[in-house]
Amino acid sequence: MSPDPLLVSLAAALEARPDDLPLRLHLAGLLVERGRGGEAIAHLGQVLARDPGNTEAQTLMQRALAPPASDPSSAPAGPPSAASGPSSTPAGPPSTTTPDAGDDAGDPLAAYERELADIVPPRFVRAGDEPDPVSGDADRVFDVESSTVRLADVGGMAAVKERLEMAFLGPLRNPELRRMYGKSLRGGLMLYGPPGCGKTFLARAVAGEMGARFLSLSIVDVLDMWVGNSERNLHQLFQAARRNAPCVLFLDEIDALGHKRSQTSSSALRTLGNQLLAELDGMEGDNEGVFVLAATNTPWDVDPALRRPGRLDRMVLVLPPDVDARRAILEYHLRGRPIAGIDLGRVVAATEDFSGADLAHLCETAAEFAMADSVRRGEVRMIGQPDLERALKEVRPSTRPWLATARNVAMFANEGGVYDELVAYLRHRRML
Repeated sequence: MSPDPLLVSLAAALEARPDDLPLRLHLAGLLVERGRGGEAIAHLGQVLARDPGNTEAQTLMQRALAPPASDPSSAPAGPPSAASGPSSTPAGPPSTTTPDAGDDAGDPLAAYERELADIVPPRFVRAGDEPDPVSGDADRVFDVESSTVRLADVGGMAAVKERLEMAFLGPLRNPELRRMYGKSLRGGLMLYGPPGCGKTFLARAVAGEMGARFLSLSIVDVLDMWVGNSERNLHQLFQAARRNAPCVLFLDEIDALGHKRSQTSSSALRTLGNQLLAELDGMEGDNEGVFVLAATNTPWDVDPALRRPGRLDRMVLVLPPDVDARRAILEYHLRGRPIAGIDLGRVVAATEDFSGADLAHLCETAAEFAMADSVRRGEVRMIGQPDLERALKEVRPSTRPWLATARNVAMFANEGGVYDELVAYLRHRRML
């Protein structure tokens, strides 16, 4: 279907004037008339976020959310016609897939196997869970991907972004200055903080900002029951990152891979920790262009050897989102939903200590309440302020247990000022 020139023109005009609500309403109305309700809902949601009492937008939202009417004339009147004649596919049993003739050169039995395929079963078959064979040095275990997330997509975290800019992004964008100052395109940084505050999302944003590949692993990607296989898996992961440099290598839950060796009774885990130290040092290969980002909720359980200069020598605290970040996160998760009468400032003020994951769960819970009420009443209604306030009574911030533990660490285990940033935050919150 060719694009509608009028809709294309209106969309282009709206990109130039995104705050023009009458224009956005006009475009949404045309989309609803053309049966493109999904696209109309996104525009109407933005109108209602700025003008919750707009009756025209509410009416259009009801029409966009209504199920499409069935068209009986579009249903087939009978069985498909046989005028096209019989199918060219033979009526006999399906033939067994056989290798091409070009594959028979090194195997004299292949030609006989192909001729007798209907009588004699093949000599070799793959198991159902066996992956397809790959050639060369392709990454068979780890998925190397390209990230489309940018730092602008991350709400708040100004201090974290500044630290990442100084450590990685600035040297990458300025190669001449990098060579002048002797700055290497390798390094490591550990992100720590409460769960659900965006450490993984931030790592993807760094990869997208750099235009680099992204490679992530967790403990389940490495551990193996056989002696030596875990170390080999870890080495293969670093080799995949080196082949795809520049690459952001993200080590999730680094405390599981690099737990304090003095507290580890398993010799296998101690050996795995030693292998990780060797890979970070580049003893097993050149790490130029490999940026190691690690994340943990419990940095006090990470082996101190991992934090020495040249390895994960920088620690950045990723805190629960502040006021501006909470507003941006709530707007993002409410953007594609039918809302009306939302007092966003009131919700932001009531969600202190909420993580990004908590805020997403809050919006999801409010949507569940509105949907359940719509089912009971038999008519669609908007998500309103009462739904969010009801959700606030059920959803509790998940960061408070972590902050309680971090307070004890900051008071009694801040050797060498490792957690000075955490101490400053807790003092600002009057928790110390």
